[in-house]
Amino acid sequence: MSRFCFLVVQREAENKGLFSMECVVQGIIETQHVEALEILLQGLCGVQRERLRTHELCLKSAPNLGAVASEVRLLCDLEQTEPTWTVRHVGGAMRGAGAEQISVLVRTMVESKVSKNVLRLFYALGYKLDHELLRVGFAFHFQRGAQITVTVSSVNKMLKLHSTDEAVPVTPGIQLVEVTAPASPENYTEVVAAVSSFCEYLAPLLHLSKPGISTGVVPTAAAAAASLMSDGGGTTL
Repeated sequence: MSRFCFLVVQREAENKGLFSMECVVQGIIETQHVEALEILLQGLCGVQRERLRTHELCLKSAPNLGAVASEVRLLCDLEQTEPTWTVRHVGGAMRGAGAEQISVLVRTMVESKVSKNVLRLFYALGYKLDHELLRVGFAFHFQRGAQITVTVSSVNKMLKLHSTDEAVPVTPGIQLVEVTAPASPENYTEVVAAVSSFCEYLAPLLHLSKPGISTGVVPTAAAAAASLMSDGGGTTL
């Protein structure tokens, strides 16, 4: 992100009291087992799911904006009556011996709500559209030692520019599961522990790991899904 854009987003985030780091893990699950996962999450979280339909545009900076290329993501929430936009910049991951020993990725992150003409602004600043995706699914937001969000979504690509109505799955039959929690330099250790603890409950259905580390579909998923579907899920923990 150019220095100007980064400062604008960072200042807006600080003014609204937003966190500057996040803890994240990802995994995949077969679409046929998503209903069982929803039942499990409902029991664990004790809250209702929220529908998810997000148009995501990834923009990359032009060479004249700096020696190091950067990217920013614009997220348009299509579930709202009037679509709302968020700008999100994900920075580098925490490094060092401590980071290698934990199963959760800790990285810097700044995001802020923006107006609907944000895409025009970034184009004017020299950013170019790299790719765009449509994520469709659901999410759970809850407090469990940290402000945890679990999203389960089908990732779709557009056949034509911005044509969300004609999006097709990138990996048919497979959905992405992501667990995230905002953190700060002062409390990320506690947040990592909370995320790791929660993920253990999902282990029969899927394995969650740092983004970029693919572990595939777990062999126990079918049996775990059948059990969940037969008893309708567990109790809220």
